[in-house]
Amino acid sequence: MRYTPKEMLAKLVSFNTESQRSNVELIHFCRDYLAAHGVESTVVPSPDGFKANLYATIGPKVDGGVVLSGHTDVVPVEGQDWTSDPWTLTERDGKLYGRGSCDMKGFDAIALALVPEMLAAGLKRPVHIALSYDEEVGCIGARYLIDAMAAAGVKPSAVIVGEPSMMQVVTGHKGGTRMRTTVRGHAVHSSRVDIGVPAVMVAGKLIAWHDEVMDENKAKVKAGIPFEPPYSTLHVGVVEGGTAVNITAEHAAFSHEVRVMPGDDSDYVARYRAKIAELEAPMKAIAPETGITMEITSYTPPLAPEKEGAAEQLARRMTGDNASHVVAYGTEGGLFQAAGWSTVVCGPGDIAQAHQPDEFITVAQLDAGASFVRALIADLAR
Repeated sequence: MRYTPKEMLAKLVSFNTESQRSNVELIHFCRDYLAAHGVESTVVPSPDGFKANLYATIGPKVDGGVVLSGHTDVVPVEGQDWTSDPWTLTERDGKLYGRGSCDMKGFDAIALALVPEMLAAGLKRPVHIALSYDEEVGCIGARYLIDAMAAAGVKPSAVIVGEPSMMQVVTGHKGGTRMRTTVRGHAVHSSRVDIGVPAVMVAGKLIAWHDEVMDENKAKVKAGIPFEPPYSTLHVGVVEGGTAVNITAEHAAFSHEVRVMPGDDSDYVARYRAKIAELEAPMKAIAPETGITMEITSYTPPLAPEKEGAAEQLARRMTGDNASHVVAYGTEGGLFQAAGWSTVVCGPGDIAQAHQPDEFITVAQLDAGASFVRALIADLAR
């Protein structure tokens, strides 16, 4: 069971692990592949058993070493116009097309394909391979994975989250809170809107609040902030509600998010709850059964640059990249860092390809990622 990184990527892409589907078949393949090389792995199932994480240690079971972290889920392909089968890796003009080829089965494939080289290297410090589920829907699986690794006594000196960064060393990214708000109104004929509670219009005020707060953030931008955009953002992505134009809506709901820069200490959730309370009082004065509920559907902490961080120093030494890089998108890196493990993002591929039809990673980037992991192997063998 030996694979080149490209062959391993073809195998991983062949598993349809869209976030609404199970990834267990892929995880069991990884488990069996590792076992064939004499490597014991631990499967960490989701609470309902529908999905699973996996981690494995190659080399001595000592403190230190490096975690190579990747997620196994991918975003759906439905509604996208693909020119080739998204579940069959297809090479054209130096590009490897397939769902997840870039985000981020390319890095997963490299880590797995190079296991025989890790075993042959005589590692003095271990490599920990960590594969998660449900990163795309809120970094859910990584929470259980990190807890299991910590409980087992894993104490790495560095975590490399292999999200596509064109092999640049990314030391910071925004955190994200996703929410769902539901407004319960009171339906009357729209000619008597004065005695009704139009849920859609109340929802509109809450939606407008997102833009108002983001405008405040824009107005406070200071020079030298490396993020694009250089402020915390608020966004409403899905809205639903109402039954007819001449009825005050009895129901409205929307899904929304806040993406917060490291160091932004504004409690957006508390501010939003205060806005809800402000709007809810006059609603209940008209109809006591009305109201507004909000639930947090996911939270992912930001990744903050570390002063003299071990992961950053290691990744810079391996890549030669000494420039400063941060990204607006979120990763599981903030969770690893919150667990007390030094973390950076560094992986092959261009994030611009993520989630797109005809997603691809270039052969050159896959090779660059393999060279990076080989350099890590050599470093850990010294």
